[in-house]
Amino acid sequence: MTHPDHHQHHDHHDEAHRHDGGAGHEHSPRRVTSWWRAGLAVLALVALARSVFVVPETESAIVTRFGKPLRTIEDPGLKLKWPIDRRLRFDNRVLLYDPAPAEFLTQDKKNLVVDTAVVWRIADPARFLETIGDISGAEMRLHDVVWAGLAAALGRTELSQLVSTKPKHLRIEEVSAEVRESAVAVSLPQLGVEILEVQLTRLSFPEQNLESVFARMRAERERIAKEYRAQGEEQAMIIRAEADRDRELILADAYREAEILRGQGDAEAAGIYGDAYRQDPSLYRFLRTLESYESILDDQTTVILSADSELFSLLGGASE
Repeated sequence: MTHPDHHQHHDHHDEAHRHDGGAGHEHSPRRVTSWWRAGLAVLALVALARSVFVVPETESAIVTRFGKPLRTIEDPGLKLKWPIDRRLRFDNRVLLYDPAPAEFLTQDKKNLVVDTAVVWRIADPARFLETIGDISGAEMRLHDVVWAGLAAALGRTELSQLVSTKPKHLRIEEVSAEVRESAVAVSLPQLGVEILEVQLTRLSFPEQNLESVFARMRAERERIAKEYRAQGEEQAMIIRAEADRDRELILADAYREAEILRGQGDAEAAGIYGDAYRQDPSLYRFLRTLESYESILDDQTTVILSADSELFSLLGGASE
C-alpha cells in the first residue's frame, strides 16, 4: 500500500530538480564566453610583451626570425617586433681584451715574452653576428689576429730596440702601431670589429734567457760607465792644462812686472848714489864700504882685521 505522503514528497523533489537543471543550462554559455575573453586578453598581453622591447644607448640590436637576421637597430628607444621574432643584444661600448702573455722571436733571434692589451668595439653588429656571434668568440679571433701581427712586427725588430737603457733607441710605440694597423686591416672587413688600440703593456724574458740578458745589461752599463770616466778624465786634463797655462801666464806677467820694478828701483838707487858721490865723495865711499861689509857679515861670522885696514880705522873712529 502506498502512502500518500510518500508520493507527494517525490513530486516535490522532481519539480525542484527540473527547476535547477533549467537554470544551469541557461547560464553555461555566459561562463564560456567569459573564459574565452580572459584567455584572449592574456594571449594579447603575452604577445604585446614579446613584441615590445627597449634598446639602450649602450647597445644595438638585431631582430631575427628562425635564426635569420631581419634588421639591425642601432638607435636607442622603444621598438616593436613580431612575437615570433627574436631580439639579439650587442654592446656598443669600448671593450678591453687582455690576452695571456705569449713568447715571440725578435729579429736577432732572441726570445721575448710580450703581454698586450687590446681596446676594441663592435663596429658592424650584422657582420659580427654572422662571423663570430658573441664576445668570447670575438676574443678568440682577436687573439689570433693580434698574435699574427705581433709575430710579424717583432720579427722585424731587434731586442735592443725593445729593451734598452737609451729611450731614443726604443721602437715599442712603432711596434704597437704596426700591430694595430695589421689587425685593423683584417678585423673590420671580416669580423665587424674595430680595433682602437693595441698596447705592449709588459716585456719580459723566458727564465732560461734571464742570465744572458742580465750579463748583456751589465756589460752595457760598464761600457757606458767607462765612456763617462774617459770623458771625465779628458775634461780634467783639459782643465789642468788650462790652469797650468794660466799659471804660467800669471807668473810670466808677475816676473816681467817685478823685473820692471827692479830696474826702476836700481835706476833710482844709482841716481841717488850718483847725487851722493857728487855732493860728498868721502861719505859715499864710507856708505858703500859699510854696505859691502854688511852684505858679507852676520852674527855667526868672525872677522880679524889688521890695524891699518880701512874698516878698522872706520870702526876705531866711530868708537872715539
